Amino acid sequence: MSHLDTIPAEVAAGGGSASGPPLLSPPVRVRVRTRNLGDIVFRNLTFLFALVVFSLVFIMAYEMYLGSRETIQKFGFSFLTRSVWDPVRDEFGALPFIYGTVLSSMIALVLAVPLSLGIALFLSEMAPRWIERPLSFLVELLAAIPSIVYGLWGIFVLVPWLRMQVEPVLSRSLGFLPFFRGAPYGFGMLAAGLILTIMILPIITSISRDVLKSIPDSYREASLALGGTRWETAWIILTSGRSGILGAALLGLGRAVGETMAVTMVIGNRADISASLFDPGYSMASVLANEFAEAIGSMHQSALIEIALLLFAVTVTLNALARVIVWSVTRRFART
Repeated sequence: MSHLDTIPAEVAAGGGSASGPPLLSPPVRVRVRTRNLGDIVFRNLTFLFALVVFSLVFIMAYEMYLGSRETIQKFGFSFLTRSVWDPVRDEFGALPFIYGTVLSSMIALVLAVPLSLGIALFLSEMAPRWIERPLSFLVELLAAIPSIVYGLWGIFVLVPWLRMQVEPVLSRSLGFLPFFRGAPYGFGMLAAGLILTIMILPIITSISRDVLKSIPDSYREASLALGGTRWETAWIILTSGRSGILGAALLGLGRAVGETMAVTMVIGNRADISASLFDPGYSMASVLANEFAEAIGSMHQSALIEIALLLFAVTVTLNALARVIVWSVTRRFART
């Protein structure tokens, strides 16, 4: 069903007013269709679908909270600061896993952000069209490779290379720093950080490129017209898009924090806190992948679910914050 209203054609066209002076010919009335029942049903139905997706986040968080109440009641906040992980005595602490997750993610972020910015700047400002498209495709293709493939590549290629060539050189030249001391195992935080660097590179690069492309050309033209060099113009573009680049980095961090299989295969899987990047470690995602299927009791399972709840909260927060930042930047430049 639909409701039809009538208005003077002159008013609809903006050429006159119903209360204006008399017209030479009588006003012709046109029929304007308002929103019908189908539009209302379609709008509410799509809103319901969006609400279902939104509510799934809270349902998942609530279910994980119910599954982790046993350790929450026993350990409380100390669960995040304890270093003991002993399923036999039901003593659990998540600090080694939090430390491993944060350290490996920070290594990846420090290495990936400058490289991603360089690639994004080249693709958006420097590269000709004939090379921009295939290179962009190759960079984004890295995101389509399964993480298990990265893990196998890490075991058979990256780890031997680190153990035989990279870590001995770092130990001899930078051994006075605590980060580069210890035996060159190959498996460890350095290997996990390098794997994550490759995995978050396409995310940061593609989003940073989109942010830089959304900046109006008037910024570039004004800089060049005032005598600015290509480097100075590029710096102005980077400065204008810094909020969006921050959002891209946060999205990459969210991917690094939640990555499981590739990190599990190269990090060493030892619940220990060490300053050395050569030593094996553990991450929150890795301990879930390794131990959840073999949990020996309700307390052990509850501890693992609490780690999952913590990981879920961190990744959702980082991704939501990053999406808001990127959306606000692109929307602001779209209006100019």
